[in-house]
Amino acid sequence: MLKKFLIIVLFLTIIAKADDILIPMDWGQKDHLKAYGLAYWAIENGAKVDWLLNYRGGSFKIEGYENVINEAVVRGVSYELISQSDFAVIAGEILESNMDIVKLEKAPKVAVYTPEGKFPWDDAVTLALTYAEIPYETLWDKEVLRGDLTKYDWLHLHHEDFTGQYGKFFSAHGNDEWYRDQVRRFEELAQQLGFSKVSKEKLAVVIKIKQFVIQGGFLFAMCSATDTYDIALAAYNTDICETVFDGDPADPNCQSKLDFSQCLAFKDFHLELNPYVYEHSDIDMSKEMSMSVPENIDYFTLFDFSAKFDPIASILTQNHTRILKGFMGQTTAFRRNLIKKNVVVLGDVKNTEIVKYIYAPLGQGFFTFYGGHDPEDHKHYIMDPPTELELYKNSPGYRLILNNILFPATNKKKRKT
Repeated sequence: MLKKFLIIVLFLTIIAKADDILIPMDWGQKDHLKAYGLAYWAIENGAKVDWLLNYRGGSFKIEGYENVINEAVVRGVSYELISQSDFAVIAGEILESNMDIVKLEKAPKVAVYTPEGKFPWDDAVTLALTYAEIPYETLWDKEVLRGDLTKYDWLHLHHEDFTGQYGKFFSAHGNDEWYRDQVRRFEELAQQLGFSKVSKEKLAVVIKIKQFVIQGGFLFAMCSATDTYDIALAAYNTDICETVFDGDPADPNCQSKLDFSQCLAFKDFHLELNPYVYEHSDIDMSKEMSMSVPENIDYFTLFDFSAKFDPIASILTQNHTRILKGFMGQTTAFRRNLIKKNVVVLGDVKNTEIVKYIYAPLGQGFFTFYGGHDPEDHKHYIMDPPTELELYKNSPGYRLILNNILFPATNKKKRKT
């Protein structure tokens, strides 16, 4: 009995001296993805949360521990009790190194751009949000065009084709029921909204999203929602859709009429106008990579940024490893020489044209483009089942998605008021 009593006293003494908890994000973390959800939950419930950039993989420090510990145990997230003196030592190390402390002030309101109905593909971001238990809402063209984006801090673009060419799936899937149903519903919606073509309606959507970013919103896009977004902006004054997509031929001079000044990330690209070729332009490097980069050597590297002098890039690349597995998609990676000079490369394949992960500020906000479809499925095909993230709790590729989701909580960029 005495021994048990002494153990209890010792435990209570340790607890009494522990003021905060540390959520490590290095190799010792049992579930990196759930840890982001725990940080979000703590912010949402009024806890003081610090993001320790470049410290042990981008760890979180949460002030006050009782409820957080309970939540961490339920979610299966590793944690450590630390006292004020422990944190003083950590803060000293951060001060003298390529690290920094960023406060997470407000849980961002998250929106996912996705249509109603069932489609034969899933979306890595909604998988990540669901697994991490971060709340989000969905919207589509009607909501975007009526101005609902002002309700949100962060927007993810679904696996989408903003050019009005339906993913250029016509050759492979033109007779499939899901494809024909998509075309019918998109055309009906465009007409309901007062547009003569889907391409014109999608152009209005991308312009609204661009305004959202300029006014302080945060945009994250993956796969085909990256390059087709910029292609739609560049082609605002011409028709790039062939007859199989919109009932009339493309403008024969559409390439020369592209206005790259309208684009967020890319310049000087050349369109793929053949409707039977599963590609939109030479921005994407899927074809070259599928022929020359087999899965066993497909990796990309994250740049190591200064947390003190380049905090945004540092936040977006927090991870427990700098070398990540590559993965394919309708848009797999971006051709380096077609990226605008103001755009920051966050991850690439060294000494090649292959760029995987980029960002840039735009007005009061910023955008991030991430090539590929699913960070834990090298070649994710239409009709494939969704990835079970319970099997990939420590995925560095999915961590990049969750870095973006938490970024608005740092308030490093403020929306105009």
